Amino acid sequence: MDLRLVVIAITPAIALGLAFYLTDRFDREPLRLLAKVFVFGALSVIPIMIVGQFLVSLNIFTGLLGIAFTTFIIAGLTEEFFKREVVLRMAYKNPAFDEKLDGIIYAVFASLGFATVENIMYVLTHFSTNPYVGIYRGLLSVPAHALLGVTMGYYLSLAKFSYNKNFERVYLRKALLVPVLLHGIFNFILMADITILLILFIPYVLYLWFTNLKKLNRYYNESKTRFQSEITDYKME
Repeated sequence: MDLRLVVIAITPAIALGLAFYLTDRFDREPLRLLAKVFVFGALSVIPIMIVGQFLVSLNIFTGLLGIAFTTFIIAGLTEEFFKREVVLRMAYKNPAFDEKLDGIIYAVFASLGFATVENIMYVLTHFSTNPYVGIYRGLLSVPAHALLGVTMGYYLSLAKFSYNKNFERVYLRKALLVPVLLHGIFNFILMADITILLILFIPYVLYLWFTNLKKLNRYYNESKTRFQSEITDYKME
């Protein structure tokens, strides 16, 4: 195994993980828990591959329908389901998950764990035919996984802090279905090889960045307000 290829594969995830960790500046999550979420996110590649292989055998469609099944079901649904499972099982009920920004941080780390392993596999298997694959994926696929993690975490936090069980169930479903839809569209544009869709790819990526940074900023401001309120209460005591 070429160590340089591994470094190329893991650097984007490390950089993004550090960026999101530093964003959570007012009430940072325990590093041990974040590492646990990241590792199990990486391990989720195992059930994802198993289920994915089974679903491949069910893909009886051809043409665009076959591509849609691959992008929305085999890739989108399977990957987002298991990434959400990691957060639900590792962090959702943990006392450290005590503000809405936390949902985004945990979902991003689970997503980056998976993205790291996926990127290593792609770089090691495709480097000989395309030496720039690590750069392409580092600029597109790994950040896309992080952005989908923002979407997932946004809805997981709405579920976590819902006072109504019905609302919680609705948001838990959205924490899966919305990332699946966004993930499927991202992959479908690239795989369908339709000119008009390829033209729309950059605007779509910009849309993902804009909407998810807006979600992140909303929860960041809530975290900041909560922190300032606690400081004010402390000074008044």
